[in-house]
Amino acid sequence: MRVVIAGAGLAGLSCAKYLADQGYKPILYEARDVLGGKVAAWKDEDGDWYETGLHIFFGAYPNMLSLFRELNIEDRLQWKSHSMIFNQPNEPGTYSRFDFPDLPAPINGVAAIINNNDMLTWKEKILFGIGLLPAMLRGQNYVEKCDDKSWSDWLKMHNIPERVNDEVFIAMSKALNFINPEEISSTVLLTALNRFLQEKSGSKMAFLDGPPPERLCQPIVDYIKSKGGEVHLSSPLKKINLNEDSTVKNFAIKKDENQAEIVADAYVSALPVDLFKGLIPKRWKGINAFSKLEGLNGVPVINIHLWFDRKLTDIDHLLFSRSPLLSVYADMSITCKGYEDPDRSMLELVFAPAKNWIKKTDQEIIDATMNELTKLFPSHFLGDHPAKLRKYKVVKTPRSVYKAVPGCQELRPNQESPINNFFLAGDYTMQKYLASMEGAVLSGKLCAQAIMNKAEKLQNKND
Repeated sequence: MRVVIAGAGLAGLSCAKYLADQGYKPILYEARDVLGGKVAAWKDEDGDWYETGLHIFFGAYPNMLSLFRELNIEDRLQWKSHSMIFNQPNEPGTYSRFDFPDLPAPINGVAAIINNNDMLTWKEKILFGIGLLPAMLRGQNYVEKCDDKSWSDWLKMHNIPERVNDEVFIAMSKALNFINPEEISSTVLLTALNRFLQEKSGSKMAFLDGPPPERLCQPIVDYIKSKGGEVHLSSPLKKINLNEDSTVKNFAIKKDENQAEIVADAYVSALPVDLFKGLIPKRWKGINAFSKLEGLNGVPVINIHLWFDRKLTDIDHLLFSRSPLLSVYADMSITCKGYEDPDRSMLELVFAPAKNWIKKTDQEIIDATMNELTKLFPSHFLGDHPAKLRKYKVVKTPRSVYKAVPGCQELRPNQESPINNFFLAGDYTMQKYLASMEGAVLSGKLCAQAIMNKAEKLQNKND
């Protein structure tokens, strides 16, 4: 059975991989000349890589970790110490750590919180712990019902001091969805906290050992091709053509200067929700599963790479900046084997929230970033011999993952659409890991399963 998939991000690649596992022939088309979608990366004129985002793999990513095992590339994940590390803005150059001991969950998470005395008082810890009990005891059903409240509102409802938000969750909110706690749905934070507290290694982090297109996406492509599938780059989906009954007739794919009508038994959009909305055929506009997508909109994100003339840190880990402009960052010359440099740092930083900055010039963004870094590391950037910025790259994504504001959960579609031979994959589709790499991989797996469940019916129609 032929399945055509538009989009070679993690969702599309995952869908194709799991279809190929079962003997189907996936044919995947990607608009750009690079694999990965939201995990794409490119080489600059010096041969250095720069990426769409700072991509972190968590122990609470079972589908992603399973994919690594199935491809036999587990050794490409560089696991870090089981910690969460925050800058201390009031004490520049210092850090506060939540270290998770080698104990069962949730004991290890409780111990990490109790043993950190830099950021929260005992009273704040106790009130926060009491507030989390319903989510831990009642599980995902409770978490889903909290989608009508922002994280800030949820904290107020549970009488959790505002300082808990200021000290910890502004940073976590920006790391998870690139927006602040007063905007983000409480479902997002509660989902993450549930995984972190209920799974022993849930919050443990790993970095990929090199650029995602080469170290993760290409092995998936090689696997798909080994099973008889196809992957085509620089081949955008231009139009979804319909039959009289509104099912898909073919995908119009542009390749070079030509446009081909690709016919299959089943069709998948694995495009970001904003791109897919622009391709929805007029006859589908009134269908609820498609019309409600208007409420899902990508959030702007800026990813920054800064190459310096010296080392700025020796910390081999993700860092939460707690800056009003920056979210998380890492010295990739230490954390990533493929970017290793023993003498000089390359900081990769997420600039968020980016709504008011996405249209500013690269130089304005870099100036603001350097100003924040000077506050965080005054010893490196002030004085007679300040660290010098050798070069930089700014990667702007005007619409990245969907903005997870309250009310979005009910807008997310299933992978099986109301159209008999049309399916959806993408981290915006309904799955429990929200907008993340894990969510993208799981959505692709669920999409493949939905196609397989209807395989006989789809093939009979085309016989």
